[in-house]
Amino acid sequence: MSRPMIVNKELYRTLPWNDPPIRPVLKWAGGKSQLLQEIRKHYPAELGRRIKKYAEPFVGGGAVLFDILSNYSLESVYISDMNRELIETYTIIRDDIDNLVNKLAKYQKEYLKLNEEDRKEYYNAKRCRFNTVKKWKKITTELGALFIFLNRTGYNGLYRVNTRGGFNAPKGSYKNPCILDEDNLRAVSQALSNVDIRRADYEESSSFIDDRTFVYFDPPYRPLTGTANFTAYTEFPFDDEAQKKLATYIHQLAGRGVKVLASNSDPKNVDKNDDFFDNLYKGLNIRRVKATRRISSKASTRGEITELLIYN
Repeated sequence: MSRPMIVNKELYRTLPWNDPPIRPVLKWAGGKSQLLQEIRKHYPAELGRRIKKYAEPFVGGGAVLFDILSNYSLESVYISDMNRELIETYTIIRDDIDNLVNKLAKYQKEYLKLNEEDRKEYYNAKRCRFNTVKKWKKITTELGALFIFLNRTGYNGLYRVNTRGGFNAPKGSYKNPCILDEDNLRAVSQALSNVDIRRADYEESSSFIDDRTFVYFDPPYRPLTGTANFTAYTEFPFDDEAQKKLATYIHQLAGRGVKVLASNSDPKNVDKNDDFFDNLYKGLNIRRVKATRRISSKASTRGEITELLIYN
């Protein structure tokens, strides 16, 4: 379903702005819904006027993407991620919404009538099927439906893979999970209808980005502790060397006059002397904002911490 970029300058002006705003379809580890008020403060003042393009190379759950699509008139939008199943799900939402809604309605009806033990068996069967379907080379609507079902019923919406690339997150404990929010899903489909969706490394966004583009980077966060590494949502690691390479790319874009904003963890939550990001992004603005996260595998370590917003 890959297709070339098509720019329709009138598309986003036809969307029903804030009536109501579209919401992320997926729960995502490190999702930005709780930080949107702070992130909005760093949208360029000229967004929707001189700045008519938006790029998000680590789209994830898309909280910032959908906030911008709900509130700004843009000419073209580019999103990408290295998680193949995530990108294929967004493509299916854009291109085959009717069949996707039908499949999710079936899953929801079957799942909600089951008792807890049977739900676990149903979930495990769908997870097994998902790991089979994701090996196919072609995009199928079934993959998108399974991805959304597992995301809405799995533990904390966690997308985790083993060393062989198999999805292995366990079932969550939700009494009445919303597997299908049809109104929002159809609104998301409309909003994505002219968005360029790519499975690609972030550097491939370079050909789309110019000085009329706002770019938001939300990469896999640098772990704060040895047990808080939630970056294994693809088979590609994102270690300190990858963070340095990304910082170089962000500096390059800023040097070209591109408006950039990036999020990451704040190492100073656990070590006040850790200046990793302060040194890496020297020359750009770094702001620490409050967030509620779990910084290790223990529930007792969930609480208010700071995260970084890096911008020019």
